[in-house]
Amino acid sequence: MNLKKYLPFAIAIIVFAITSVLYFNPVLSGKQIKQSDITQFIGMSKDVKEYRTEKGEEPYWLDNAFSGMPAYQVSAYYPNDFVRYIDKAIRFLPRPADYLFLYFLSFFLLLTALKVDWKLAVLGSLSFGFSTYLIIIFGAGHNAKAHAIGYMPMVIAGVIYIFRKRYLLGFALTALAMALEIYSNHPQMTYYLGFCLLVLAIVEFIEAFKSRTLPVFFKQAAILVAAMLIGIGANSTRLLAMKEYADYSTRGKSELTITTEGMPKEKSSGLDKEYITEYSYGIAETFNLMIPRFMGGGTVEELGENSNFYQVLEQNAGKSVAKDYSSQVLTYWGKQPIVEAPAYIGVIVFFLFFLGIFLVKGRLKYWLVAATIFSIVLSWGKNFSIITNLFIDYIPLYNKFRAVSSIQVIAELCIPLLGVLALKEFFSSENSSEEKEDAVKKAFYIVGGISLLFLLFGSSLFAFEGLRDGRYQQLPELIDALISDRKSMLFNDSLRSLFLVLAVAGMLWFYLKGKLKQVPVLIVLGGLIIFDLVSIDTNYVNKEDFTTARRVQKPFTTTKADTEILKDTGNYRVVVFSITKTPEGKKLYYQTSMQDGRTSYFHNSIGGYHAAKMKRYQELFDYQIAKNNMEVLNMLNTKYFIIDDEQFKENPEANGNTWFVNSLKEVNSANEEIIALDSLKTKTEAVINSKEFKVGVDAFEKDSTATISLVKKDLTELVYESNTSSNQFAVFSEIYYKDGWNAYIDGKSVPYYRVNYVLRGLNVPVGKHTITFKYEPTVIKTGSLLSMLCYALLLIISIGWLMIKKRRD
Repeated sequence: MNLKKYLPFAIAIIVFAITSVLYFNPVLSGKQIKQSDITQFIGMSKDVKEYRTEKGEEPYWLDNAFSGMPAYQVSAYYPNDFVRYIDKAIRFLPRPADYLFLYFLSFFLLLTALKVDWKLAVLGSLSFGFSTYLIIIFGAGHNAKAHAIGYMPMVIAGVIYIFRKRYLLGFALTALAMALEIYSNHPQMTYYLGFCLLVLAIVEFIEAFKSRTLPVFFKQAAILVAAMLIGIGANSTRLLAMKEYADYSTRGKSELTITTEGMPKEKSSGLDKEYITEYSYGIAETFNLMIPRFMGGGTVEELGENSNFYQVLEQNAGKSVAKDYSSQVLTYWGKQPIVEAPAYIGVIVFFLFFLGIFLVKGRLKYWLVAATIFSIVLSWGKNFSIITNLFIDYIPLYNKFRAVSSIQVIAELCIPLLGVLALKEFFSSENSSEEKEDAVKKAFYIVGGISLLFLLFGSSLFAFEGLRDGRYQQLPELIDALISDRKSMLFNDSLRSLFLVLAVAGMLWFYLKGKLKQVPVLIVLGGLIIFDLVSIDTNYVNKEDFTTARRVQKPFTTTKADTEILKDTGNYRVVVFSITKTPEGKKLYYQTSMQDGRTSYFHNSIGGYHAAKMKRYQELFDYQIAKNNMEVLNMLNTKYFIIDDEQFKENPEANGNTWFVNSLKEVNSANEEIIALDSLKTKTEAVINSKEFKVGVDAFEKDSTATISLVKKDLTELVYESNTSSNQFAVFSEIYYKDGWNAYIDGKSVPYYRVNYVLRGLNVPVGKHTITFKYEPTVIKTGSLLSMLCYALLLIISIGWLMIKKRRD
């Protein structure tokens, strides 16, 4: 009996594993997917990985990017992180098939919690996992996002069990799934999951209030909160480190109240509204959730020889040019800066969602519909600013995350979930044929009607003009041809959606009339859903995105400039410039370092690639480095300039690793501090905020014989030797980070200060001394103890609960 009970789970796991590997079949030959963000990560994490390999321990600091920063959000392994091994066991397939498998498995567990038949649960899991947005994020390398989305349904499954009074199972699954969710390390996705659960809790509360069962609800809420806290607490080290760094990062509060041009601005406690809402879904663009290329598909699409774009180019420039340019056409005409692909959920899935609205009864439907509407409205961002601004200004943590369009992940989960529940009710004998017929009709009228509307009138409803159409202005008729192609894409995909909805609605109708059996209907329905989604998915992520493992793991090759610079075995930093020309032919050099992980792969760079840089360092870049302030570049020990990859120049004016200054320029605010760098002579003077740091003296006796030099350096320890005939003040070309770096003179702990907005400064006494900076973050030890405590609580509570339950039974 037990074997029969668990056989469906075994079958589902086998189906999911085979499907995942078949979709990403290049992994069978050892190939790996090329992911732009992961390529940058390889460059950023090289220091940490090499240290880990050589010394067998974690540094928690890196030096090869942004002149140094904590490694917590780049690459870090934490003590007592047992959830990591559970995650590895679940994601046993090669990447990215492992994430696709996780999508399927996690959603299957959720459907099981909702008592959906295992065959329907398999179908529903496939429809969730192949949702286009969930696939396209692999192409960009958003693995952490995929990881977090993958565990969302599992967390909800645990919560559902609790609300269905399966308390022990619900508690254990919620705690474990929450631990895995936090481990995935994508706070934004976890934050959005919180909204989804909050809507569910509100619906459950209303139901409990109506049925006068509030004591039961509060008991369930208490169990749920306890499970959540234990799951979160199991990641204490990760979360405490993240919180510590968040206060210093671009997600934290800025003290500056002036713009880069010196104009007044408000203090920010998070990201700027413009940055948060830069990726806002268009209101009309929402229709591409059910009509894939409603707004032209991705930013660029390939148009064939039958396109108007190709025909015009062929006539004006020949076949070769037409073929080349038609492979990367700017077809997207929405308002977002870049779109990898439309976030297509599937027209059949949408049809089933509306079927559920009319057929499913009870609070689950209210939760899923409310959460979907909530998700879509918030994804509109600046296009529906009255709601977005309310959340940015008043909802805790909402202003810490950008790309508000990604909150649609809630809809990506809720729409297929209600669709599967609709099928469950449709095949149930508890609902009358009349109810089912009525629901099929209404769902068809809505989804089919929308498809028909855009099929007949779509070309006359919009202008079809894109933000980047100016790139084709040298050949105006090319823009007209492109607009015609955009209209054709909308027409063709509307027709496609209409046919698919008609086929599914017709099939369900024939089933109700007794013309078809349930099993053939499920098989054909599953085939249509997979065809619908996979045929779109493969346009954007396919075998072309895979390459040999060597190219993925070692994505960068040395240039002539890299080779020459690497001959210098000293300690220095590198900056990257690109060249552009004015209309008059004058060369302009501009910084490209702040979105560049490649340079960090070979050198210690003043730039790098990360979504959450240190805020003060980003401000230093915006206010000084971007303006090519050489004194600031010198104080960062920028010895080499790489120009357009191949050329390089040595900077003889670089200040070195450390130096003595003659005077301290005291200021009283962050504004004054950043402005002082405009004219600061960094070799002889330093600027310090006297409101935060009290040195006690602002001028030092000039000592021409004084020396200070770096004698030992690794990621977690810097050792200097000084020799002076009078007290001096040293500036170190290292980033100030008080929650981890400690200073010692001859083994005795001493205070140090933040100078020049981002660097370290230290009083050096007369005589010969050894000065040591050690990276000793206390957050790791504290977090490790808390994690162990939470693991122990989970085991003790679960085992104790089980034993009590058995005794009662």
